[in-house]
Amino acid sequence: MKKILLIDDSALTRRILCDIIEDDGRFSVADQATNGLAALDLMEKNKYDGIILDINMPKMNGLEFLAELKKRGRVERIIVVSTDTADGATVTIQALELGAFDFIQKPKNTLDSRKKEFRDHFFAILEAAVRAPIKRPEKRVDSSTTEKKILTAPRKSTGGNKLVAIACSTGGPKALQSIIPRLPDKIDAPILIVQHMPVGFTKSLAERLDHLSSLSVKEAQEDDVLMKGHVYLARGGMHLKYEEQKGRGRLFYSDEPSREGVKPSANYLYESLELSSFDEIICVVLTGMGADGTQGILNLAEYKKLHIIAQEENSCTVYGMPKSIVATGKVDQIVELDQIAQEILTNVGVR
Repeated sequence: MKKILLIDDSALTRRILCDIIEDDGRFSVADQATNGLAALDLMEKNKYDGIILDINMPKMNGLEFLAELKKRGRVERIIVVSTDTADGATVTIQALELGAFDFIQKPKNTLDSRKKEFRDHFFAILEAAVRAPIKRPEKRVDSSTTEKKILTAPRKSTGGNKLVAIACSTGGPKALQSIIPRLPDKIDAPILIVQHMPVGFTKSLAERLDHLSSLSVKEAQEDDVLMKGHVYLARGGMHLKYEEQKGRGRLFYSDEPSREGVKPSANYLYESLELSSFDEIICVVLTGMGADGTQGILNLAEYKKLHIIAQEENSCTVYGMPKSIVATGKVDQIVELDQIAQEILTNVGVR
């Protein structure tokens, strides 16, 4: 049975999460703490397979706790409990930057916590977290300074109308910060991203990436016209699709049901590109649970010329999505995270 440390100053939230966890025979709440300082004391005496962490707490909040662990060189499997407010989304992105494995949205009440959809999502993340190998950060990758490492293209564009389409899930926000800020604003292609996140959180992620990057990064809006050197992040809770009207590529949203349990779906986006006029599409599959992206890329390959890049296993938070596409034998490159930006640029070039 996996031992979980629960850190939250709300007695109600602790009770709700304890009830959920104890209902499953795979996990047990070994200890509880009401703030980060108390949790650090417990961690000096005990070992835990996973930690569930609130953000807003007295004495030492969740971000301060994560920063302290980083300062001490400790790498833990931490799931952040987040609110769905704008502020909650912003601090969640910060928590992921500081090393949190993933996040769940705090149930608003006991009734919400009993819903099958919430429990299935909660346990999928918790199981992935406790099974994930502990990985020490590599010194040669410094995400805090990626905005200072903009790459220069090894060549000018060889011509042709190209698109970069990226799929990612668990670990994706941090991975994207190792890729997007390193790309120059003169890159000769637009970039589309599907990152599995709920409503509200994708806007905060896009704003963070835009702040770090020379490219323009935004949460995609209905009827956006694709422009080279611009990055469009799919909005949480909706499927993003591409259409061409009067010779211009545009983005639209669909509220169709989830696919493979996710919305937005990378499969949905890739398949919407089948009738596009792009000469080549660079498909990049990054860290994440599940297999989203694989079927969409296979379907797209029947219509378009593709160059497929998968993130290398050791640099993934979860080697689910890349593993799935690699297993097809269709991947052109398997690349470590800190080299993916360079490979994208090599295949696309600059204007």
